[in-house]
Amino acid sequence: MPDDPSPAPDRRDDPAHPLLSLAVAIPTGAKVFLILSVALLPLALIAAYASIQTSRIADQEAAARLRVAAAEASRALSIELGGDLAALRAGLNALEADPTDTGACARVQGVYAAQATTGVQFHITGKAGAVLCGSQIPEDAARALQSSARGTVIVPARGLAVRLTAPGDEGVRAEAFFPIAFLGSIARPTGFLSRYGAALASEDGRLSLEALPDGGILDGVEETRLPLGIEDLALEMRIYGAPITTTLIVTMLLPLLMWFAAAAIAWFVVDRLLIRPLRRLRRIVGNYRPGDTLAVEHFGTLPAQEIHALSETFRAITVTVRTHEAGLAEGLVRQTRLTREVHHRVKNNLQVIASLINFHARSTSDTAASEAYAAIQRRVDALAVVHRHHYAELEENRGLELRAVIGELASNLRANAPDSAARTSMTLNVHPVLVSQDVAVAVAFLITELVELAMECSPAGMLSISVRPTDGNERAVVRITSPGLVDSPDFQSLMQTRYSRIITGLARQLRSTLHHDPLAGFFEIPIVAHAEG
Repeated sequence: MPDDPSPAPDRRDDPAHPLLSLAVAIPTGAKVFLILSVALLPLALIAAYASIQTSRIADQEAAARLRVAAAEASRALSIELGGDLAALRAGLNALEADPTDTGACARVQGVYAAQATTGVQFHITGKAGAVLCGSQIPEDAARALQSSARGTVIVPARGLAVRLTAPGDEGVRAEAFFPIAFLGSIARPTGFLSRYGAALASEDGRLSLEALPDGGILDGVEETRLPLGIEDLALEMRIYGAPITTTLIVTMLLPLLMWFAAAAIAWFVVDRLLIRPLRRLRRIVGNYRPGDTLAVEHFGTLPAQEIHALSETFRAITVTVRTHEAGLAEGLVRQTRLTREVHHRVKNNLQVIASLINFHARSTSDTAASEAYAAIQRRVDALAVVHRHHYAELEENRGLELRAVIGELASNLRANAPDSAARTSMTLNVHPVLVSQDVAVAVAFLITELVELAMECSPAGMLSISVRPTDGNERAVVRITSPGLVDSPDFQSLMQTRYSRIITGLARQLRSTLHHDPLAGFFEIPIVAHAEG
Protein backbone atom coordinates (compact mmCIF):
# COMPACT_ATOMS: atom_id res chain seq x y z
CA MET A 1 0.00 0.00 0.00
CA PRO A 2 1.31 3.57 -0.64
CA ASP A 3 2.35 5.64 2.33
CA ASP A 4 -0.18 8.02 3.71
CA PRO A 5 0.99 11.53 2.77
CA SER A 6 -1.09 13.19 5.48
CA PRO A 7 1.04 14.63 8.31
CA ALA A 8 0.97 13.09 11.76
CA PRO A 9 -1.41 14.82 14.17
CA ASP A 10 0.12 17.33 16.57
CA ARG A 11 -0.47 15.90 20.03
CA ARG A 12 0.47 19.15 21.74
CA ASP A 13 -3.14 20.31 21.25
CA ASP A 14 -4.48 17.12 22.78
CA PRO A 15 -6.03 17.90 26.24
CA ALA A 16 -4.61 14.60 27.47
CA HIS A 17 -1.04 15.65 26.63
CA PRO A 18 0.94 15.92 29.91
CA LEU A 19 2.53 19.28 29.03
CA LEU A 20 -0.84 20.79 28.10
CA SER A 21 -2.45 19.36 31.24
CA LEU A 22 0.32 20.90 33.34
CA ALA A 23 -0.05 24.27 31.59
CA VAL A 24 -3.82 24.25 32.17
CA ALA A 25 -3.38 23.32 35.84
CA ILE A 26 -1.02 26.27 36.57
CA PRO A 27 -2.93 29.32 37.91
CA THR A 28 -3.01 32.41 35.69
CA GLY A 29 -1.08 34.48 38.23
CA ALA A 30 1.72 31.93 38.27
CA LYS A 31 1.75 31.88 34.45
CA VAL A 32 2.09 35.68 34.32
CA PHE A 33 4.90 35.58 36.87
CA LEU A 34 6.75 32.82 35.00
CA ILE A 35 6.41 34.52 31.61
CA LEU A 36 7.64 37.87 32.93
CA SER A 37 10.47 36.17 34.82
CA VAL A 38 11.66 34.38 31.68
CA ALA A 39 11.35 37.58 29.62
CA LEU A 40 13.28 39.77 32.08
CA LEU A 41 15.85 37.20 33.18
CA PRO A 42 18.27 37.79 30.22
CA LEU A 43 18.41 41.52 31.05
CA ALA A 44 19.13 40.73 34.70
CA LEU A 45 21.85 38.26 33.74
CA ILE A 46 23.47 40.79 31.39
CA ALA A 47 23.51 43.44 34.14
CA ALA A 48 24.87 40.95 36.69
CA TYR A 49 27.54 39.82 34.23
CA ALA A 50 28.56 43.45 33.68
CA SER A 51 28.95 43.93 37.45
CA ILE A 52 31.00 40.73 37.74
CA GLN A 53 33.15 41.81 34.78
CA THR A 54 33.83 45.15 36.48
CA SER A 55 35.01 43.33 39.60
CA ARG A 56 37.16 41.03 37.46
CA ILE A 57 38.80 44.01 35.74
CA ALA A 58 39.60 45.47 39.16
CA ASP A 59 41.20 42.13 40.12
CA GLN A 60 43.23 42.15 36.92
CA GLU A 61 44.43 45.68 37.67
CA ALA A 62 45.46 44.58 41.16
CA ALA A 63 47.34 41.60 39.69
CA ALA A 64 49.14 43.92 37.26
CA ARG A 65 50.18 46.23 40.10
CA LEU A 66 51.39 43.19 42.03
CA ARG A 67 53.54 41.99 39.13
CA VAL A 68 55.12 45.44 38.75
CA ALA A 69 55.81 45.71 42.48
CA ALA A 70 57.18 42.15 42.67
CA ALA A 71 59.48 42.79 39.70
CA GLU A 72 60.81 45.92 41.36
CA ALA A 73 61.29 44.20 44.72
CA SER A 74 62.94 41.11 43.25
CA ARG A 75 65.24 43.26 41.15
CA ALA A 76 66.23 45.34 44.20
CA LEU A 77 66.92 42.21 46.25
CA SER A 78 68.82 40.57 43.43
CA ILE A 79 70.98 43.66 42.92
CA GLU A 80 71.63 44.22 46.62
CA LEU A 81 72.37 40.60 47.51
CA GLY A 82 74.29 40.08 44.26
CA GLY A 83 76.51 43.10 44.95
CA ASP A 84 77.14 42.12 48.57
CA LEU A 85 77.96 38.52 47.64
CA ALA A 86 80.18 39.66 44.76
CA ALA A 87 82.18 41.87 47.14
CA LEU A 88 82.36 38.99 49.62
CA ARG A 89 83.52 36.64 46.82
CA ALA A 90 86.29 39.06 45.80
CA GLY A 91 87.51 39.40 49.39
CA LEU A 92 87.43 35.63 49.85
CA ASN A 93 89.55 35.03 46.75
CA ALA A 94 92.04 37.71 47.80
CA LEU A 95 92.43 36.41 51.35
CA GLU A 96 92.78 32.85 50.09
CA ALA A 97 95.75 33.98 48.06
CA ASP A 98 97.17 36.19 50.84
CA PRO A 99 95.62 35.87 54.33
CA THR A 100 97.45 39.08 55.33
CA ASP A 101 95.86 41.21 52.57
CA THR A 102 94.31 43.90 54.76
CA GLY A 103 93.31 45.99 51.77
CA ALA A 104 91.00 43.32 50.45
CA CYS A 105 89.41 42.97 53.89
CA ALA A 106 88.97 46.74 54.12
CA ARG A 107 87.20 46.84 50.78
CA VAL A 108 84.74 44.14 51.89
CA GLN A 109 84.14 45.92 55.17
CA GLY A 110 83.53 49.14 53.27
CA VAL A 111 80.81 47.46 51.21
CA TYR A 112 79.10 45.99 54.27
CA ALA A 113 79.57 49.09 56.45
CA ALA A 114 76.36 50.68 55.09
CA GLN A 115 74.27 47.64 56.12
CA ALA A 116 75.95 47.12 59.51
CA THR A 117 73.32 49.24 61.26
CA THR A 118 70.57 46.92 59.99
CA GLY A 119 72.25 43.81 61.42
CA VAL A 120 74.02 42.52 58.30
CA GLN A 121 77.15 40.58 59.32
CA PHE A 122 79.88 38.62 57.55
CA HIS A 123 83.19 36.92 58.23
CA ILE A 124 85.93 35.17 56.26
CA THR A 125 87.69 32.29 57.99
CA GLY A 126 90.93 30.53 57.14
CA LYS A 127 91.90 26.89 57.15
CA ALA A 128 92.24 26.68 60.93
CA GLY A 129 88.88 28.39 61.42
CA ALA A 130 90.38 31.70 62.46
CA VAL A 131 88.48 34.82 61.36
CA LEU A 132 90.53 36.62 58.71
CA CYS A 133 88.05 39.44 58.11
CA GLY A 134 84.73 40.66 59.51
CA SER A 135 82.93 39.61 62.70
CA GLN A 136 81.33 36.32 63.70
CA ILE A 137 77.77 35.89 62.33
CA PRO A 138 74.99 34.93 64.77
CA GLU A 139 75.34 31.47 66.25
CA ASP A 140 71.98 30.16 64.98
CA ALA A 141 72.88 31.22 61.44
CA ALA A 142 76.27 29.53 61.73
CA ARG A 143 74.64 26.30 62.97
CA ALA A 144 72.14 26.41 60.10
CA LEU A 145 74.97 26.68 57.58
CA GLN A 146 76.94 23.87 59.22
CA SER A 147 73.95 21.49 59.13
CA SER A 148 73.17 22.15 55.44
CA ALA A 149 75.10 21.44 52.30
CA ARG A 150 73.39 24.34 50.52
CA GLY A 151 75.04 27.69 49.95
CA THR A 152 71.96 29.69 51.02
CA VAL A 153 69.99 28.73 54.10
CA ILE A 154 66.85 30.36 55.46
CA VAL A 155 67.02 30.80 59.21
CA PRO A 156 63.38 30.70 60.40
CA ALA A 157 62.13 34.03 61.75
CA ARG A 158 65.66 35.45 61.63
CA GLY A 159 67.00 35.99 58.12
CA LEU A 160 69.08 34.57 55.30
CA ALA A 161 72.51 32.94 55.79
CA VAL A 162 74.92 32.59 52.82
CA ARG A 163 78.12 30.54 52.55
CA LEU A 164 80.88 30.93 49.94
CA THR A 165 83.87 28.64 49.56
CA ALA A 166 87.19 29.38 47.95
CA PRO A 167 87.63 27.73 44.59
CA GLY A 168 91.12 26.46 45.39
CA ASP A 169 90.75 25.43 49.04
CA GLU A 170 87.42 24.60 50.60
CA GLY A 171 88.90 25.22 54.03
CA VAL A 172 88.77 28.94 53.39
CA ARG A 173 85.18 30.17 53.29
CA ALA A 174 83.09 33.28 53.75
CA GLU A 175 79.71 33.46 55.52
CA ALA A 176 77.20 36.29 55.66
CA PHE A 177 73.91 36.85 57.43
CA PHE A 178 71.15 39.16 56.19
CA PRO A 179 68.39 39.81 58.79
CA ILE A 180 64.66 40.11 58.02
CA ALA A 181 64.59 43.87 58.62
CA PHE A 182 67.29 44.45 56.00
CA LEU A 183 65.71 42.14 53.43
CA GLY A 184 62.27 43.64 54.05
CA SER A 185 63.49 47.20 53.57
CA ILE A 186 65.24 46.27 50.33
CA ALA A 187 62.17 44.37 49.01
CA ARG A 188 59.71 47.21 49.80
CA PRO A 189 58.35 48.60 46.45
CA THR A 190 58.59 52.32 45.95
CA GLY A 191 55.29 54.15 46.23
CA PHE A 192 53.28 50.91 46.65
CA LEU A 193 50.46 51.85 49.01
CA SER A 194 48.42 48.61 48.93
CA ARG A 195 48.70 46.12 51.74
CA TYR A 196 51.00 43.33 50.69
CA GLY A 197 52.87 40.31 51.97
CA ALA A 198 56.43 39.35 50.93
CA ALA A 199 58.58 36.29 51.61
CA LEU A 200 61.78 34.61 50.47
CA ALA A 201 61.24 31.00 49.52
CA SER A 202 63.53 28.13 48.72
CA GLU A 203 63.45 24.36 48.86
CA ASP A 204 64.34 24.22 52.57
CA GLY A 205 61.99 26.87 53.91
CA ARG A 206 60.23 30.16 53.67
CA LEU A 207 61.12 33.49 55.31
CA SER A 208 58.36 36.04 55.75
CA LEU A 209 59.57 39.58 55.06
CA GLU A 210 56.21 41.36 55.29
CA ALA A 211 53.09 39.78 56.75
CA LEU A 212 49.83 40.30 54.83
CA PRO A 213 47.21 41.65 57.27
CA ASP A 214 44.16 39.50 57.84
CA GLY A 215 41.36 40.26 55.43
CA GLY A 216 37.68 39.49 55.27
CA ILE A 217 36.10 36.21 54.34
CA LEU A 218 35.22 37.46 50.88
CA ASP A 219 38.60 39.07 50.11
CA GLY A 220 40.45 37.39 47.25
CA VAL A 221 44.26 37.12 47.20
CA GLU A 222 46.54 37.71 44.19
CA GLU A 223 49.98 36.03 44.39
CA THR A 224 53.13 36.01 42.26
CA ARG A 225 56.59 34.38 42.52
CA LEU A 226 59.80 35.67 40.89
CA PRO A 227 63.27 34.02 41.10
CA LEU A 228 66.20 36.13 42.39
CA GLY A 229 68.94 34.35 40.42
CA ILE A 230 70.70 33.25 43.62
CA GLU A 231 70.50 29.46 43.78
CA ASP A 232 66.75 28.62 44.11
CA LEU A 233 65.80 31.73 46.05
CA ALA A 234 62.57 33.35 44.91
CA LEU A 235 60.50 36.29 46.07
CA GLU A 236 56.82 35.69 46.74
CA MET A 237 54.42 38.62 46.98
CA ARG A 238 50.72 38.58 47.80
CA ILE A 239 48.11 41.29 47.86
CA TYR A 240 44.35 41.37 48.24
CA GLY A 241 42.33 41.71 45.09
CA ALA A 242 39.55 44.19 44.61
CA PRO A 243 37.67 44.17 47.93
CA ILE A 244 34.19 42.64 47.89
CA THR A 245 32.37 45.39 49.70
CA THR A 246 28.72 45.85 50.49
CA THR A 247 28.45 48.24 47.58
CA LEU A 248 29.88 45.65 45.20
CA ILE A 249 27.51 42.96 46.53
CA VAL A 250 24.55 45.29 46.12
CA THR A 251 25.73 46.20 42.61
CA MET A 252 25.93 42.52 41.66
CA LEU A 253 22.61 41.56 43.27
CA LEU A 254 20.70 44.67 42.22
CA PRO A 255 19.92 43.39 38.68
CA LEU A 256 18.53 40.16 40.11
CA LEU A 257 16.53 42.10 42.71
CA MET A 258 15.21 44.39 39.99
CA TRP A 259 14.32 41.34 37.86
CA PHE A 260 12.37 39.77 40.72
CA ALA A 261 10.76 43.07 41.69
CA ALA A 262 9.65 43.77 38.10
CA ALA A 263 8.11 40.31 37.76
CA ALA A 264 6.46 40.54 41.20
CA ILE A 265 5.06 44.04 40.54
CA ALA A 266 3.70 42.99 37.15
CA TRP A 267 2.10 39.92 38.72
CA PHE A 268 0.61 42.06 41.52
CA VAL A 269 -0.87 44.53 39.03
CA VAL A 270 -2.34 41.78 36.83
CA ASP A 271 -3.66 39.94 39.87
CA ARG A 272 -5.37 43.05 41.27
CA LEU A 273 -6.64 44.39 37.94
CA LEU A 274 -7.79 41.16 36.28
CA ILE A 275 -7.31 37.84 38.01
CA ARG A 276 -8.78 38.52 41.44
CA PRO A 277 -11.88 40.38 40.10
CA LEU A 278 -12.41 37.57 37.56
CA ARG A 279 -12.11 34.99 40.34
CA ARG A 280 -14.72 36.84 42.43
CA LEU A 281 -16.97 37.18 39.39
CA ARG A 282 -16.60 33.46 38.68
CA ARG A 283 -17.61 32.67 42.28
CA ILE A 284 -20.68 34.91 41.97
CA VAL A 285 -21.68 33.31 38.66
CA GLY A 286 -21.05 29.82 40.09
CA ASN A 287 -23.44 30.56 43.00
CA TYR A 288 -26.14 31.76 40.60
CA ARG A 289 -29.37 29.78 40.61
CA PRO A 290 -32.01 29.98 37.85
CA GLY A 291 -34.65 32.51 38.72
CA ASP A 292 -32.32 34.74 40.75
CA THR A 293 -30.84 38.06 39.71
CA LEU A 294 -27.05 38.05 39.72
CA ALA A 295 -25.84 40.18 42.62
CA VAL A 296 -22.90 42.08 41.11
CA GLU A 297 -20.29 43.23 43.61
CA HIS A 298 -18.59 46.61 43.45
CA PHE A 299 -14.98 45.78 42.61
CA GLY A 300 -13.68 49.27 43.35
CA THR A 301 -11.90 51.69 41.04
CA LEU A 302 -8.67 49.68 40.68
CA PRO A 303 -9.89 46.68 38.60
CA ALA A 304 -10.24 47.02 34.84
CA GLN A 305 -13.41 48.64 33.54
CA GLU A 306 -13.94 45.62 31.28
CA ILE A 307 -14.55 43.54 34.41
CA HIS A 308 -17.27 45.96 35.50
CA ALA A 309 -18.82 45.82 32.02
CA LEU A 310 -18.70 42.01 32.04
CA SER A 311 -20.38 41.83 35.45
CA GLU A 312 -23.14 44.20 34.26
CA THR A 313 -23.62 42.00 31.18
CA PHE A 314 -24.03 38.93 33.41
CA ARG A 315 -26.57 40.79 35.52
CA ALA A 316 -28.56 41.80 32.43
CA ILE A 317 -28.50 38.20 31.19
CA THR A 318 -29.87 36.90 34.51
CA VAL A 319 -32.67 39.46 34.40
CA THR A 320 -33.55 38.33 30.87
CA VAL A 321 -33.40 34.65 31.90
CA ARG A 322 -35.62 35.28 34.90
CA THR A 323 -38.19 37.06 32.68
CA HIS A 324 -38.18 34.19 30.18
CA GLU A 325 -38.41 31.59 32.96
CA ALA A 326 -41.42 33.40 34.42
CA GLY A 327 -43.09 33.28 31.00
CA LEU A 328 -42.23 29.59 30.58
CA ALA A 329 -43.55 28.80 34.04
CA GLU A 330 -46.79 30.58 33.28
CA GLY A 331 -47.12 28.71 29.97
CA LEU A 332 -46.38 25.41 31.73
CA VAL A 333 -49.16 26.10 34.23
CA ARG A 334 -51.60 26.74 31.38
CA GLN A 335 -50.44 23.62 29.56
CA THR A 336 -50.82 21.53 32.71
CA ARG A 337 -54.33 22.81 33.18
CA LEU A 338 -55.22 21.95 29.58
CA THR A 339 -53.69 18.48 29.94
CA ARG A 340 -55.60 17.84 33.13
CA GLU A 341 -58.76 18.97 31.44
CA VAL A 342 -58.16 16.60 28.50
CA HIS A 343 -57.46 13.66 30.84
CA HIS A 344 -60.53 14.53 32.87
CA ARG A 345 -62.71 14.48 29.79
CA VAL A 346 -61.15 11.21 28.55
CA LYS A 347 -61.80 9.65 31.97
CA ASN A 348 -65.41 10.85 31.87
CA ASN A 349 -65.81 9.51 28.32
CA LEU A 350 -64.49 6.09 29.40
CA GLN A 351 -66.96 6.08 32.28
CA VAL A 352 -69.80 6.99 29.88
CA ILE A 353 -68.74 4.14 27.53
CA ALA A 354 -68.62 1.71 30.48
CA SER A 355 -72.10 2.83 31.56
CA LEU A 356 -73.50 2.42 28.04
CA ILE A 357 -72.00 -1.07 27.77
CA ASN A 358 -73.48 -1.98 31.15
CA PHE A 359 -76.87 -0.57 30.08
CA HIS A 360 -76.90 -2.63 26.84
CA ALA A 361 -75.77 -5.75 28.71
CA ARG A 362 -78.68 -5.49 31.12
CA SER A 363 -81.18 -4.83 28.35
CA THR A 364 -80.30 -7.97 26.37
CA SER A 365 -81.69 -11.42 27.12
CA ASP A 366 -79.09 -13.30 25.08
CA THR A 367 -76.57 -14.92 27.39
CA ALA A 368 -73.79 -14.91 24.78
CA ALA A 369 -74.34 -11.25 24.04
CA SER A 370 -74.39 -10.44 27.74
CA GLU A 371 -71.06 -12.22 28.26
CA ALA A 372 -69.61 -10.39 25.26
CA TYR A 373 -70.73 -7.05 26.72
CA ALA A 374 -69.20 -8.05 30.07
CA ALA A 375 -65.87 -8.94 28.41
CA ILE A 376 -65.80 -5.59 26.62
CA GLN A 377 -66.70 -3.78 29.84
CA ARG A 378 -63.83 -5.48 31.70
CA ARG A 379 -61.34 -4.21 29.13
CA VAL A 380 -62.77 -0.69 29.17
CA ASP A 381 -62.57 -0.77 32.99
CA ALA A 382 -58.94 -1.87 32.77
CA LEU A 383 -58.12 1.09 30.51
CA ALA A 384 -60.11 3.45 32.75
CA VAL A 385 -58.22 2.28 35.86
CA VAL A 386 -54.87 2.96 34.25
CA HIS A 387 -56.01 6.33 32.92
CA ARG A 388 -57.40 7.40 36.29
CA HIS A 389 -54.14 6.63 38.06
CA HIS A 390 -52.14 8.33 35.35
CA TYR A 391 -54.32 11.40 35.78
CA ALA A 392 -53.57 11.35 39.55
CA GLU A 393 -49.80 11.20 38.88
CA LEU A 394 -49.68 14.20 36.53
CA GLU A 395 -48.43 16.62 39.21
CA GLU A 396 -45.26 14.67 40.03
CA ASN A 397 -44.92 12.58 36.85
CA ARG A 398 -43.03 9.88 38.71
CA GLY A 399 -44.94 7.06 37.00
CA LEU A 400 -47.94 4.91 37.86
CA GLU A 401 -48.04 2.94 41.07
CA LEU A 402 -48.63 -0.61 39.76
CA ARG A 403 -49.84 -1.97 43.10
CA ALA A 404 -52.76 0.50 43.23
CA VAL A 405 -53.60 -0.12 39.57
CA ILE A 406 -53.64 -3.94 39.96
CA GLY A 407 -55.58 -3.70 43.22
CA GLU A 408 -58.38 -1.67 41.67
CA LEU A 409 -58.28 -3.80 38.52
CA ALA A 410 -58.70 -6.99 40.59
CA SER A 411 -61.73 -5.47 42.37
CA ASN A 412 -63.35 -4.63 39.05
CA LEU A 413 -62.61 -8.13 37.69
CA ARG A 414 -64.30 -9.74 40.72
CA ALA A 415 -67.29 -7.42 40.37
CA ASN A 416 -67.72 -8.09 36.65
CA ALA A 417 -66.84 -11.79 36.73
CA PRO A 418 -69.25 -14.21 34.98
CA ASP A 419 -71.81 -15.95 37.17
CA SER A 420 -69.98 -19.22 36.63
CA ALA A 421 -66.83 -17.73 38.17
CA ALA A 422 -68.50 -16.24 41.22
CA ARG A 423 -66.58 -18.63 43.50
CA THR A 424 -63.14 -17.64 42.10
CA SER A 425 -60.88 -16.11 44.77
CA MET A 426 -57.92 -13.84 44.09
CA THR A 427 -54.75 -13.16 46.09
CA LEU A 428 -52.42 -10.25 45.37
CA ASN A 429 -48.69 -10.01 46.17
CA VAL A 430 -47.63 -6.80 44.47
CA HIS A 431 -44.50 -4.90 45.49
CA PRO A 432 -44.39 -1.10 45.16
CA VAL A 433 -43.29 -0.60 41.55
CA LEU A 434 -43.55 2.50 39.34
CA VAL A 435 -44.07 2.07 35.57
CA SER A 436 -44.89 4.26 32.60
CA GLN A 437 -48.44 4.64 31.25
CA ASP A 438 -47.72 2.47 28.19
CA VAL A 439 -46.43 -0.37 30.36
CA ALA A 440 -49.33 -0.01 32.78
CA VAL A 441 -51.91 -0.23 29.96
CA ALA A 442 -50.29 -3.34 28.47
CA VAL A 443 -49.98 -5.02 31.90
CA ALA A 444 -53.60 -4.20 32.75
CA PHE A 445 -54.88 -5.69 29.48
CA LEU A 446 -52.61 -8.74 29.85
CA ILE A 447 -53.87 -9.40 33.40
CA THR A 448 -57.47 -8.96 32.24
CA GLU A 449 -57.03 -11.44 29.37
CA LEU A 450 -55.25 -14.07 31.52
CA VAL A 451 -57.70 -13.73 34.45
CA GLU A 452 -60.64 -14.11 32.08
CA LEU A 453 -58.95 -17.16 30.47
CA ALA A 454 -58.35 -18.71 33.92
CA MET A 455 -61.97 -18.08 35.00
CA GLU A 456 -63.32 -19.75 31.87
CA CYS A 457 -61.05 -22.80 32.23
CA SER A 458 -61.44 -23.17 36.03
CA PRO A 459 -64.29 -21.07 37.44
CA ALA A 460 -63.80 -22.24 41.02
CA GLY A 461 -59.96 -22.16 41.09
CA MET A 462 -57.66 -20.02 43.20
CA LEU A 463 -56.08 -17.17 41.24
CA SER A 464 -52.86 -15.33 42.27
CA ILE A 465 -51.32 -12.14 40.87
CA SER A 466 -47.79 -11.13 41.94
CA VAL A 467 -45.29 -8.44 40.97
CA ARG A 468 -41.71 -8.48 42.30
CA PRO A 469 -38.74 -6.25 41.33
CA THR A 470 -35.51 -7.75 39.89
CA ASP A 471 -32.17 -6.67 38.40
CA GLY A 472 -31.48 -3.92 40.91
CA ASN A 473 -35.06 -2.61 40.80
CA GLU A 474 -34.76 -1.72 37.10
CA ARG A 475 -37.15 -4.50 36.04
CA ALA A 476 -40.08 -6.39 37.57
CA VAL A 477 -41.72 -9.76 36.91
CA VAL A 478 -45.50 -10.03 36.64
CA ARG A 479 -46.90 -13.52 37.32
CA ILE A 480 -50.51 -14.82 37.11
CA THR A 481 -51.03 -18.28 38.62
CA SER A 482 -54.24 -20.36 38.46
CA PRO A 483 -55.31 -23.99 37.99
CA GLY A 484 -57.16 -22.75 34.91
CA LEU A 485 -53.83 -21.95 33.27
CA VAL A 486 -52.67 -25.59 33.41
CA ASP A 487 -52.50 -27.20 29.98
CA SER A 488 -55.84 -28.83 29.10
CA PRO A 489 -58.08 -29.29 26.05
CA ASP A 490 -60.29 -26.33 27.08
CA PHE A 491 -57.19 -24.20 27.65
CA GLN A 492 -55.77 -25.11 24.23
CA SER A 493 -59.09 -24.44 22.50
CA LEU A 494 -59.55 -21.00 24.08
CA MET A 495 -55.94 -20.05 23.43
CA GLN A 496 -56.16 -20.93 19.75
CA THR A 497 -59.55 -19.31 19.13
CA ARG A 498 -59.45 -16.14 21.26
CA TYR A 499 -56.51 -15.37 23.53
CA SER A 500 -53.24 -16.45 21.89
CA ARG A 501 -53.00 -13.61 19.38
CA ILE A 502 -54.02 -10.93 21.92
CA ILE A 503 -51.61 -12.16 24.62
CA THR A 504 -48.75 -12.40 22.10
CA GLY A 505 -49.45 -8.86 20.88
CA LEU A 506 -49.47 -7.48 24.43
CA ALA A 507 -46.15 -9.24 25.19
CA ARG A 508 -44.67 -7.70 22.03
CA GLN A 509 -45.92 -4.29 23.15
CA LEU A 510 -44.06 -4.80 26.44
CA ARG A 511 -40.90 -5.72 24.42
CA SER A 512 -40.49 -8.89 26.44
CA THR A 513 -41.08 -12.65 26.27
CA LEU A 514 -44.14 -14.19 27.91
CA HIS A 515 -43.33 -17.47 29.64
CA HIS A 516 -45.97 -20.16 30.28
CA ASP A 517 -45.47 -23.12 32.58
CA PRO A 518 -48.22 -25.63 31.56
CA LEU A 519 -47.55 -27.91 34.54
CA ALA A 520 -47.49 -25.29 37.33
CA GLY A 521 -50.19 -23.25 35.63
CA PHE A 522 -48.75 -19.75 35.49
CA PHE A 523 -47.79 -17.04 33.03
CA GLU A 524 -44.98 -14.57 33.82
CA ILE A 525 -43.35 -11.72 31.93
CA PRO A 526 -40.56 -9.25 32.85
CA ILE A 527 -41.33 -5.55 32.44
CA VAL A 528 -39.29 -2.35 32.61
CA ALA A 529 -39.84 -0.68 35.97
CA HIS A 530 -38.15 0.63 39.10
CA ALA A 531 -39.02 0.01 42.71
CA GLU A 532 -40.56 2.88 44.64
CA GLY A 533 -38.16 4.48 47.14
